[in-house]
Amino acid sequence: EVQLVESGGGLVQAGGSLRLSCAASGFSFDDYAIGWIRQVPGKEREVVSSITPRNGRTYYADSVKGRFTISSDNAENTLYLQMNNLKPEDTAVYFCAAGADPGTYYLKFVNIYDYWGQGTQVTVSS
Repeated sequence: EVQLVESGGGLVQAGGSLRLSCAASGFSFDDYAIGWIRQVPGKEREVVSSITPRNGRTYYADSVKGRFTISSDNAENTLYLQMNNLKPEDTAVYFCAAGADPGTYYLKFVNIYDYWGQGTQVTVSS
């Protein structure tokens, strides 16, 4: 059974940092793309960042480039998202999600991710 469990969310002031973690089990990192997707109430889910651990290829949304860094510990099946210089518009529920590796171009699309965690709230105050 595939399981994804996020942690690390919380409340932070603008300009601050948080690191999200996602502990994965039930599948091999080598065969999947794994990403962070966020959702604000009333808006569509957005792929923030994604990685294919097998080859290290990454995707970042334009809104987070230069501020967020995705990484994976393949031995521990753990995904991370280091978020720096946080802005109020980063406030959202952040989900960890995994799907069969579709190729780097497709990492930006929410519908390639088949397995989802329960989400962790990130709130950035101004």
